[in-house]
Amino acid sequence: MKTKLTTMCLLLVAAAMQAAVPNGYYKSLDGKSGRALKDAIHTLTRNRTVHSYGSLWTYFPQTDRMPNDPSRVWDMYSDKTYYFSARLGSSTSGMNKEHSLPKSWWGGYTEAQGYTAYTDLNHLYPSDAAANSAKLHYPLGEVQTVYFDNGVSRTGIPRAGQGGGSSMVFEPDDRYKGDFARTYFYMAACYQDYEWKYKWMYTELSWLTLNPWAIDMLLRWAREDPVSDKEKDRNEAVFRCQNNRNPFIDNPELIEYIWGNRYGETYVDGGEITGDPELLTPTQGTVVNFGEVAVGNDLRLTLYVKGQNLTQDLTVTLYSGDTDAFSIPAEKIDRSMACTATGYPLVITYHPTGVGDHTTRLLLSDGGITGSVGIGLNASCLPVPNLSAPTALPAQEVTDSSYVAAWRAVPEDVDYYVVNRTIYDGAGSIIDSEAFTTDDGEQTMLMFTDRQASHVHTYSVQGCRLGVLSAMSNVITIDASGITGTQADRPLALIATEGGVLVKCDEPLQDVTIYTPDGQVVHRMSVVENDDIIKLPIGVYILTTLGSRQAYKLAIR
Repeated sequence: MKTKLTTMCLLLVAAAMQAAVPNGYYKSLDGKSGRALKDAIHTLTRNRTVHSYGSLWTYFPQTDRMPNDPSRVWDMYSDKTYYFSARLGSSTSGMNKEHSLPKSWWGGYTEAQGYTAYTDLNHLYPSDAAANSAKLHYPLGEVQTVYFDNGVSRTGIPRAGQGGGSSMVFEPDDRYKGDFARTYFYMAACYQDYEWKYKWMYTELSWLTLNPWAIDMLLRWAREDPVSDKEKDRNEAVFRCQNNRNPFIDNPELIEYIWGNRYGETYVDGGEITGDPELLTPTQGTVVNFGEVAVGNDLRLTLYVKGQNLTQDLTVTLYSGDTDAFSIPAEKIDRSMACTATGYPLVITYHPTGVGDHTTRLLLSDGGITGSVGIGLNASCLPVPNLSAPTALPAQEVTDSSYVAAWRAVPEDVDYYVVNRTIYDGAGSIIDSEAFTTDDGEQTMLMFTDRQASHVHTYSVQGCRLGVLSAMSNVITIDASGITGTQADRPLALIATEGGVLVKCDEPLQDVTIYTPDGQVVHRMSVVENDDIIKLPIGVYILTTLGSRQAYKLAIR
């Protein structure tokens, strides 16, 4: 089953490279200028097929493979060589699903916004994990003082006038600066209705969405690094995955009409419109991957069906394969609804009754179009996962304004981790309580840059797989004196001795790490056995081990 799906993905990549923008796709932009033009792009791009976060690795082999080696990942964050996993849909070791526009800027996944920007492939790229960790949630910029440099990605202190108030920026390689610029322009139009938690580059106070310094830099990057074949091929592949496009790749001059030197001019779409009945989205060869779901649960995806000049209603049919595992609300789509600027939202439900892989086909026909359009539907149902609780580790790199929450990964596969963070004021009242998700299940650290010395921060961690959360980890506290709340649990005992501590344990302890209260690692030992003495200078320390869910506080006198 998996081999067949992998072959299908590669065939779709080849088809995407030969495709073109559907006739009339951009006709809604014709004759508009300035704000009206940006609003029209927002309307055109916003409604798309929204996938689940766990299914995204299924699409990367279509969108981000090297042209001469379909098994290799095209990584814009490093020059390391990575290959797609042999199991379609599983992650590639050492890589993350990277939100090029950090999800923390708008709050990530929320009940109101769902998975819209959170899973939009137009700004999600596979990234080397180390580069992703260095990038964190910094804005784009040009680095003056370098802190991290792998030859492709750099982070550091920005040049004067850049950063929007952030102390650090992320700078991509020159060959990808235009890619990132056009991605950020797309996000500024598609999600112009968002409120931005971090306003270094984006703001809801202007219809332009971008701050002036960011517009100037992104315009320069887009002009100096024009659209490449890589971007064009990826745009086609994304179109087949989620049925919308980045207009600034198809028509890069649109950037100038909204933010650049053609501002105020009227845009004229040069696309050829035949007047014949046509289906703009979805297109022939589209494959909708629902990803994986735990048995007993359903998944729903919305496929936007959009046409022009349709002469009658469209017919929708499920046929072949596992038709009983999928359902649609109706067998007809009103032509007047399909011919609107947003299209008709066709909700498809995957409701498996048993464990296994399921596939079927959805056929769109009639409406006056020639022939029919076939869409593949794929999904997998797995047993309900049983997850261990993660171990929260003492915060690292604690400063007056920031810290890195850390934890030990659970032994089971997880889709991502949830970091539950609460901030208290000096009187013990809650100021803020929020859950933050990692990009994937390989990430075991998350930086926070909003610490204030007068506030107390706590965090705990949960793993998530197929929507099922693990039990909560232990709780780590960071207060004015550093890391607290780290009382030990048995079977480990620590007895003060001259110049250190005597360790009493029932069995050897693996992976022992000792921190200072501000999160600096001072000592690591692969194994500590009963009656071992750990020598340490006078001071207060925190000790963690692989076998304990708690951390231990040591006072050496």
